[in-house]
Amino acid sequence: MNAPVKPITVTIMDKDYVVGCAEDEREALFASVEFLNNKLREQRDSGKVIGSERVSVMAALNIAHEYLDYRRKNDAVGTEVGAGIERIQSKIKSALARGKLYELPAAPSAAKMVEVE
Repeated sequence: MNAPVKPITVTIMDKDYVVGCAEDEREALFASVEFLNNKLREQRDSGKVIGSERVSVMAALNIAHEYLDYRRKNDAVGTEVGAGIERIQSKIKSALARGKLYELPAAPSAAKMVEVE
């Protein structure tokens, strides 16, 4: 069952916003708000951009760039891991195939013990 969504007030750059959020996602929401506020402050304090709208757009652009860079690097790692797993599977199959060629003959079956009276 989905958790009910409740309105929560968050403050972003000294402005309050009401956001719907499930109880189990509150911590992530507050972390996101803190992260966003930090990025907005960094952009504003750099002094290179003037105006809250421009500060917001530049912060959003920087966040998008960081996210895409992170995703690209993680996709590359995932691809490398997948290729490594395929190489290991190939080596295992090859080793198993070679093992069948050199398989030892089956051990002779044990003699049946017969009870003599």
